[in-house]
Amino acid sequence: MGASSTATATTPSTTLSPSIVKRILLSYTYVAIWIFLSFTVIVYNKYILDRKMYNWPYPVSLTLIHMGFCSSIAILLVRIFQVVDLPSSMSPRLYLSCVVPIGALYSLSLWLSNSAYIYLSVSFIQMLKALMPVAVYSIGVLFRKDSFKSSTMANMLSISFGVAVAAYGEAQFDTWGVFLQLGAVAFEATRLVLIQILLTSKGINLNPITSLYYVAPCCFLFLLIPWVTVELPSLKENSTFHFDYFIFGTNSFCAFALNLAVFLLVGKTSALTMNVAGVVKDWLLIAFSWSVIKDTVTPINLFGYGLAFLGVAYYNHSKLQGLREREAQRRAEEADDEESGRLLGQREGDGTTGRNESQG
Repeated sequence: MGASSTATATTPSTTLSPSIVKRILLSYTYVAIWIFLSFTVIVYNKYILDRKMYNWPYPVSLTLIHMGFCSSIAILLVRIFQVVDLPSSMSPRLYLSCVVPIGALYSLSLWLSNSAYIYLSVSFIQMLKALMPVAVYSIGVLFRKDSFKSSTMANMLSISFGVAVAAYGEAQFDTWGVFLQLGAVAFEATRLVLIQILLTSKGINLNPITSLYYVAPCCFLFLLIPWVTVELPSLKENSTFHFDYFIFGTNSFCAFALNLAVFLLVGKTSALTMNVAGVVKDWLLIAFSWSVIKDTVTPINLFGYGLAFLGVAYYNHSKLQGLREREAQRRAEEADDEESGRLLGQREGDGTTGRNESQG
């Protein structure tokens, strides 16, 4: 009876502790907030830019409004309210050599991405965005940030094939729109790689507020050039337009909140969690585009995107396995170092004892 009681007492509990449950719930909350805000910004931008909805087809102007709003809020938070501290290592030379190129790429990515909403459906744009891992890996190999692996490249080709099948089945295919979206993917992938090369490698990690503080004004200045030359003359001719502060104010606020949600999601979970959450968001947007906006989604669309989805899922799985292997290797090295230190301490202790005995 006593043995039975002892065995029962030593059996590990299968219930989760309150701290673990709280951490899991917080992680799902961050994922839900990011999906909701990303979903809202995409649908809101589509609503404003689409000629059949709000009918304001000025993507540069919309992006310029976003960057002006984000710059103003970031400057207030940093300079007036001092919510965060700026990195001391950010010098004017580093800003010009690192932040300015990243800002230029970001402005081009946002400009082209918003422009694509005029020509393509939300569902098809999300299918084309599945090419992001392909672009990031290819540019990483080009800049020697990633090593070339035939297995990874085969995975990238499978994703590309799936997207090509989805494009073949697209009922509202527009060549110019596809070109704009692919350009946005290429610029965004280059920006992500350059962040690792130019900033992270120098030990500079920016949170969303400091990122917007440095990058948003730079984007604003870059966007002024195409805005003045391309869209301002057209806006002057459109004398019937009146600026809707509610529409553009709430739209800009959602864009700013999305940047904070990215920080919460990546900072409190991981970038891999964001990738997985992005896949869920894409399926939700495709369903919303088909059921609410009434965009045409063909069976070939879904089949092609299903193939691309499997490729992206395998890519995320491979990344997770790699992270686990590196973590296990790191722990093993730490254990070896600790064991070596313990043995060294024992040998030094034995040596000291031996010397004391000989002296005695």
